[in-house]
Parts: sequence; structure tokens; C-alpha cells
Amino acid sequence: MITDAIIKDVFQQYKTIAVYGMSTKEDKPAHYVPAFLLGKGYAIIPVNASAETILKVPPYPCLRDIPGRIDVLLVFRPSAQVLDVVREALERRTERGDIAVIWLQDGIYNEEAGKLAEQAGIIVIQDRCMMHEFTRLMSP
Repeated sequence: MITDAIIKDVFQQYKTIAVYGMSTKEDKPAHYVPAFLLGKGYAIIPVNASAETILKVPPYPCLRDIPGRIDVLLVFRPSAQVLDVVREALERRTERGDIAVIWLQDGIYNEEAGKLAEQAGIIVIQDRCMMHEFTRLMSP
């Protein structure tokens, strides 16, 4: 069970967020949520195979291509695609030992993927907006 204390700890402990499916379109949550987090001091790593730059940062086509450490994987993909994303994250975790948290944005949920990640020792937060949770729990 994900509690407010766990979510608050995620925000306090983990500072590098890879955003799978990050958008170049400013009016989409897959753009403005990571932009909000960037403004709060988090390092944002876009994962998007078709964009040249997002928020002045070059995106990576997949998780394995990201050279640095990933603390949180924030996912903006349809629920039906989440299992493949989690499998990719688990491969990276096995190779690099990172990705402590997988966060599925508001409206995204996949029970099988969640169980698979949890079995690997990853904190899984599903169907919650990272921006709203930050505002609710971390704003004065």
C-alpha cells in the first residue's frame, strides 16, 4: 500500500527522474508535469525516440541509452504499454542497479507490471499525478 509517507519520501530521497513518453507539446501533461518538477529542482531526463530536444535537454530513445543514474521512472504511456516499459526498466536495473521507483502518471495502471516491478524491489506508484502529489505533500 502506497501511503503519503512513502510518496513524500520519494520526493525527498530521489532527485533524478527519467520521463518515459515525455512530450514536446507544452499543453500535454507529459510535458508540463516534468517541466514543473524541473522547476522544483529535479533532474529530468526525457525518454522519447522521435524528439530532438525537450526542455532544452536531448532525449534518449530508450532507458539503456541513458548514461547516468535514474532514481525514478515516470511513465506517460498507455496502460497497455506499461508492461513493456517495466520490462525495459527491469533490464536496466539488473545491469545498472538503479531505478528505485516506477511512477505511473494519473490514469495509467497495469497490475501485472506493478507486481513484476514490486517483486524486483521497486516502489510502484500507479494512477497518480506526480505534480499534484508534490503540490499536495511538499508545498508549504
